[in-house]
Order: sequence, then structure tokens, then C-alpha cells
Amino acid sequence: MKIGVLALQGDFREHIAALDSLDLDIEATEIRRASEIAEVDALVLPGGESTTIAKLARSFDLFDVLQKRISAGMPVYGSCAGMILLADRVVDAARGQETFGGIDMTVRRNAFGRQIDSFEMDIDFEGINGGAVKGVFIRAPWVEEIGQNVEVLATVTQDELLHPVAVRQGHLLATSFHPEISGDNRVHRYFVQQVCQNLLVGK
Repeated sequence: MKIGVLALQGDFREHIAALDSLDLDIEATEIRRASEIAEVDALVLPGGESTTIAKLARSFDLFDVLQKRISAGMPVYGSCAGMILLADRVVDAARGQETFGGIDMTVRRNAFGRQIDSFEMDIDFEGINGGAVKGVFIRAPWVEEIGQNVEVLATVTQDELLHPVAVRQGHLLATSFHPEISGDNRVHRYFVQQVCQNLLVGK
């Protein structure tokens, strides 16, 4: 199975390394051109700046191609900015901000605060064994509203309120945090083995 990592901006190299560390029959590759999208079975949208990634995707004629493949059922995992890009709705969006969409949710940009407010914490992640997952939150979003077909996999308590920070809707997975820089590849393994399960079986 070939998994692309959108390599326009952000920490795409860390996602490549996390996928490469899995003892699975997969190949991780950087994606920068529309022609490369057709060559991958699944995709990762990295952390970074969601507005910049969307604008660059427009500039490189990737935006519509990606949006069509996502709506057609291609498995996609988005972390941090990637979560925003997979959201159907965004609170506090930048002017003219676009998303690829696909997950019936509303996310809030920079929900946990600015860069100085970055933090790490252990998170219980539904479907992942072996103890808590380390969550690295950097100018992270959170989920404010979900549709009935969205499954919440992990939450964080902030101001005595529970906020979803990992969600799944069918072939789409998103996290507020950055597992790609934590040294823990279990979220990537979950994406490959659970979200991409049908593709893995078919190979």
C-alpha cells in the first residue's frame, strides 16, 4: 500500500519517518503534484499552517483533486492543521480560508492558545492498546461540534469541559495533536491497520 504525505508545508518529514517506522507492507512518499495523487492509496495531511497549505494546494492545482479523492473514499489522516483541513466547518477561520472537508465537524483554530501555550499530555485513545498516547499540542484546534456519524476517539478537559481531540468518520481520521513528533507511532499504526484496513487486506 502506498501512502502519500502532502509535502507543501509543515512537518511532513516527521510523518514520513513515523510511517517508515511501522513494520507493515507500506510505502510512504511525499506528494507535491496533482499527478502524484492518483498514485497513492491513502494520504496524510501534516501539521503546519492550515491556510498556507490550502493556498499552496490551490497554487499547485492540488486542491480540487484532493477534495474529489477524499469525497470518493480515499483514507486520509490529518494532524493539527490536517484536522482543520478535514473539517466541514471552522470557527475563527482566517479570511478566505478553505478546507478539503469530509468530516462532519466544527473545529476551532488555535483553541488551546498561542505557540507559548503549547503543551504535552497523556491521552486515552479509543482503539489503541498499550497505555496512553502522548499528545503534543502546538497551536492546536479542538472539535466543538460533531455530526451523528463522527466517532470521538479521544478527549481533553479544558475549563471543566470535554473537547474531542481525535475523531474518525469512516475513511477519515483526525487529531488535534502531533503524534508524528512524539516518538509514538501507534496513531499511524491505527490509521494503517484500522482506517486503511480494507486497502491493506486487498494488497
